[in-house]
Amino acid sequence: MNKIETTISTTNRRNFIKNAVLASIGFSILSSCNTDDLFCKQGAVEGIIPDPNNYLSLPPGFSYKIISQSGEIMDDGFYVPGRPDGMGTFPGNSGDTVVIVGNHENSPNPLSNSPFGTNNELLNNIHNSQLYDAGGMTQPGLGGTTTLVYNENTRVVKQQYLSLAGTYRNCAGGVTPWGSWLSCEEDVTKMGGKTEKDHGYVFEVPASNKGLVIPEPIIAMGRFNHEAVAVDPNTSIVYMTEDRPDGLFYRFIPNVPENLKKGGKLQVLSIKNQPKMDTRNWEQPTFKRNVETQAIWLDINSPLAPEDDLRYRGYKNGAARFARGEGIWFGNNELFFACTNGGPGKWGQIFRYKLSPDEGKETKDSIPASIELYKESTDRGVLNMCDNLTIAPWGDLMICEDNGVCNRILQIKKDGSIRTFGININSDSEFAGIVFSPSGRTLFVNLQENGHTLAITSPWNSIS
Repeated sequence: MNKIETTISTTNRRNFIKNAVLASIGFSILSSCNTDDLFCKQGAVEGIIPDPNNYLSLPPGFSYKIISQSGEIMDDGFYVPGRPDGMGTFPGNSGDTVVIVGNHENSPNPLSNSPFGTNNELLNNIHNSQLYDAGGMTQPGLGGTTTLVYNENTRVVKQQYLSLAGTYRNCAGGVTPWGSWLSCEEDVTKMGGKTEKDHGYVFEVPASNKGLVIPEPIIAMGRFNHEAVAVDPNTSIVYMTEDRPDGLFYRFIPNVPENLKKGGKLQVLSIKNQPKMDTRNWEQPTFKRNVETQAIWLDINSPLAPEDDLRYRGYKNGAARFARGEGIWFGNNELFFACTNGGPGKWGQIFRYKLSPDEGKETKDSIPASIELYKESTDRGVLNMCDNLTIAPWGDLMICEDNGVCNRILQIKKDGSIRTFGININSDSEFAGIVFSPSGRTLFVNLQENGHTLAITSPWNSIS
């Protein structure tokens, strides 16, 4: 299939910069897009130009290209798997290339998403040692990762291949400072029947790997419904979200920095002097917005959790509860993470966690870490089920929506104001895996149900 490439007209660039509608810090006003409104699906939002190809509407001057499509043959002979999700980017071997490692949120079925063909006819081309769960070589896990090598100058994929195989529902993950992608299973299926191994783990995929890695779960990081991770570049501490309506927020302190497989300590976040805090605010505003609250960390044992009970045990011991933790990204001694169903309307929350100067080795005299409910949607026309997120090179948050109605990419500026950056007018699919290239020149994002990976470019200073 031919790749789609479209550049939105630059005619109204100045009008976009001048007139793009910004919401207040309290999310009180946004562009007139309502997620139930046909105008939103058509991309008729001030500052956004409807795409003549009826695919992705963007601000004027921005260009998108579909660089990968599920079902295409890759360089290793396998098919691009369906349902692309979380992604990380790394510098390539030359200054104009970027390595993209991306998840695929697939279960053993349907086979339409399989890298091995619609009847798994290519399964004999892979050794079962390269599959985490081979499913008796008849029903293997179809999740995992693919790796792309992309040239930012030519906007062409130079290579694409399978890099992790046999896992279940690899949803999100995170990049490490030492050049690898941590891929997370959002699945806790237990061994039994054709399922050969327990699931619910984190796997590491070096960006430099030129083919399939030997899949080895990092069991000390816990077995639960993993969503995304963010790694502190100073300490190698890993922060993890859990996609459950009653999920927790975790951190993993490794015994050996930059070597997570050497084990470590798993902990869960609690609010100081307020054990069992319900941050979800479903029934009443228990957790106040825009208030920095002291955070403490509690040890949690038995991370393998054969009964999938980490969140229950953690909450019983005083951990805070969150509504479907999703994307997470590291900033400057702070991180942001999204909770898809938080807030009174279950339309989404975004939290900001500020690290302690003694993070991971706190004492009674340490300056405490803090957590803040940074954003909470009270209007789904403003924010409707936030999911993956990233931090732009200039410091703004870029947010993906996953609501099944009108999915957008939103830009939250450093002053807290917000505007629409992109609208999917082609399908009901969520955006996923949003991430900038190391150079900052290209924004990559997936339309999951379309099976498409996109590269978006423009002079980014027009919106920064």
